[in-house]
Amino acid sequence: MKKYYFVFCKDDLLLEQRSDGSFTIPFCEEPPTEVKPWTHLMEISPMDDGTPVTTYRIDTPVTSLCATPLRQSYFKLTRPLYLKAGKCQELLYWDQNTKYCGVCGSPMRMDTIISKKCTECGKEIWPQLATAVIVLIHRGDEVLLVRAKNFKRDYYGLVAGFVETGETLEEAVAREALEETGVTITNIRYFGSQPWPYPCGLMVGFHADYVSGEIHLQESEIARGGWFRRDNLPNIPEKLSIARMLIDDWLENFSNDFLGSVTKKQ
Repeated sequence: MKKYYFVFCKDDLLLEQRSDGSFTIPFCEEPPTEVKPWTHLMEISPMDDGTPVTTYRIDTPVTSLCATPLRQSYFKLTRPLYLKAGKCQELLYWDQNTKYCGVCGSPMRMDTIISKKCTECGKEIWPQLATAVIVLIHRGDEVLLVRAKNFKRDYYGLVAGFVETGETLEEAVAREALEETGVTITNIRYFGSQPWPYPCGLMVGFHADYVSGEIHLQESEIARGGWFRRDNLPNIPEKLSIARMLIDDWLENFSNDFLGSVTKKQ
């Protein structure tokens, strides 16, 4: 039976290039690369249409397939294949980091396609997500954008951070805004969420309104930041990220509000 093989080499996803120049995931009956005896071929939940999925890692690239960073594969694959690639990456990361039991140190073995069980004490484990919040803060016709120190490219994003034990998502949003920029916010409202497999995150996006405070950036994490209007935006994140989705949502609503006000005046 043919299936999709999501093959990773280090941090790259291996893609098959079609004759028309487009890319896809190898779809075949046997693995598209050599598989070592110790390679763990992980069965993953199928595509929505029922097509089987397997994923595994190799140590060296192959010339027959195109190595592409997972994030960049967003621009080469269909959305369903990109999302499934992210899930495969997360499960391979989980598999690599859970070889031994955290209780007794014995080897772990797959129990279901999404869980493991200790061969000695029977402890069961499942993949865990690191939940993070991200927020677009509004002040009149301006929004607060920041450039984190860990950004590899020169663009501005949004205030973001991981949810801590014992706090709600909204509490995490307010805390991160205060910690990273020194401003207090209100009217925190849910926008949407996004799997973020770099390596195993879930990003939960919000809009919020500014209340008070001057910008005082958290020097350990934030390099630059400030208030921006739609006509003076800096470089912003790529389309694949929920940060960009939040900014685009703001821009679209701003345009709609502007057109509505013009129509009323006419």
